[in-house]
Amino acid sequence: MHPKENIVLLVDADNNPIGEMEKLEAHRRGIMHRAVSVLVFDPEGRWLLHRRALGKYHAGGLWTNACCTHPFVNEEPREAVRRRLFEEMGMNITYDGLRHLFDFTYRAELDNGLIEHEYDSVFVYTTPIKPVPNPEEVMDWRYIDMRVLEEDLAAQPESYTPWFRIIFEQAKQHL
Repeated sequence: MHPKENIVLLVDADNNPIGEMEKLEAHRRGIMHRAVSVLVFDPEGRWLLHRRALGKYHAGGLWTNACCTHPFVNEEPREAVRRRLFEEMGMNITYDGLRHLFDFTYRAELDNGLIEHEYDSVFVYTTPIKPVPNPEEVMDWRYIDMRVLEEDLAAQPESYTPWFRIIFEQAKQHL
């Protein structure tokens, strides 16, 4: 891992930068930092979900949206989306059609003692490109209809990442 990948940008509740910190330390202490998430849809409007690899430092084995990451300190959020979508899902997207949907903050205590406390900018992208996932990041993936996803989230919320459960509810209001 490159050193700059270990650093997150600390932000206040208005997304103003207030410092930098090592990523794991920010998660240990629950300090708010900048993050991005992307919701990817196929042309039929189905959600692309992936199941996080078991070796991830948190939330391994849980289903989540197409991609989440922490932008590098001087990286624009949409650049982080494009970079990480390629690294995790093997999807080389363009900026055309990449749309900022909304921002939100959340705090979630994870089962391994880490704390997600993020200012998350959510983007949306529709593409016919099929994922070619990185097995170090992703153990499975699927496209799923929104109605079926909503039913599955209600039936087994523990199968999904805490942040995706929040994103899904808010995204329904913006899509």
